[in-house]
Amino acid sequence: MKEKIALFCDVDVEAVITARDVKSVYEVPVMFAAESVDEIVLRLLRLDAPPRDLSRWNAMLERLANPKDEVNIALVGKYVEYEDSYKSLKEALLHGGLAHELKVNIDWIEAEGVVGDQWDRQLESFDGILVPGGFGKRGIDGMLNAIRFARERKVPYFGICLGMQTLVIEYARNVCGLEGADSTEFNSGTPHRVIFKLRELKGVDELGGTMRLGSWPCRLTEASFAYRAYGAREIQERHRHRYEFNREYEERLKAAGLRITGETPDGTYVEICEIADHPWFLGCQFHPEFKSKPMEPHPLFKSFIGAAYENRRRRLAPLAEPHSEVSYSRGD
Repeated sequence: MKEKIALFCDVDVEAVITARDVKSVYEVPVMFAAESVDEIVLRLLRLDAPPRDLSRWNAMLERLANPKDEVNIALVGKYVEYEDSYKSLKEALLHGGLAHELKVNIDWIEAEGVVGDQWDRQLESFDGILVPGGFGKRGIDGMLNAIRFARERKVPYFGICLGMQTLVIEYARNVCGLEGADSTEFNSGTPHRVIFKLRELKGVDELGGTMRLGSWPCRLTEASFAYRAYGAREIQERHRHRYEFNREYEERLKAAGLRITGETPDGTYVEICEIADHPWFLGCQFHPEFKSKPMEPHPLFKSFIGAAYENRRRRLAPLAEPHSEVSYSRGD
């Protein structure tokens, strides 16, 4: 078959490459290496290169195929019907699991459904909760409920972009007692604008090209979840947003226990918020998923998954203890 394809396509037989389906996209480089794609390209382009070394990549695939345990994450978002909307997040969570040799099971929970009677029952079995980015008011009440659940039940929480903004809103309402606190994106008449439009966008109503984009520096506070994750005082992260933390409320929120652990070096923008009295509770204004790689998991995802797994071990520890005084029949 390869000879026939080579004849009709006018290429060498060895340059006809089989691209079989694989279980994971991360197996593709190994599959192509087995077909010597890299050697063919190097030869045709007359390039020199050291011998191929996929040992680290194969070690990563081994961890992916044979995890030592698992962790369950609830992703509470507004675009979960189309999982590819969160493709970068999905992969970054997988990378975080690889760092701990864990399989990450993601449950895609529609934020609009986390309301009404017994909404909390949906979240009781998860080891960690993540609220991702997004735009518009739809699903915000469900996100706020999920954040309150994580805060009060001591479940590791990771909020990204909108997930940080809703963290601030929830804390302002339910901890600081700022009734009606909101973002001007959702309620322009809110009495407590804890989140508002980027200061340089005031008076700008057009949406196109008005976001804060690209890589920006962020200075971290020591003795924080973020600093322990990064192990660095200053970092660079990518942004995509047009609303920000209103620093007029900074002192009131901090007095109630909210920590600002990341901000731009000039002190203009708040980038990371945390709660210290919690196993792991962090919201960031940037998008860390954009920089995660399978062999270089993003520090925040690695730290979040590690905290979620510790929570899982704490939750399940009583179930693992033997109870010799209790016996069960088949009917039980």
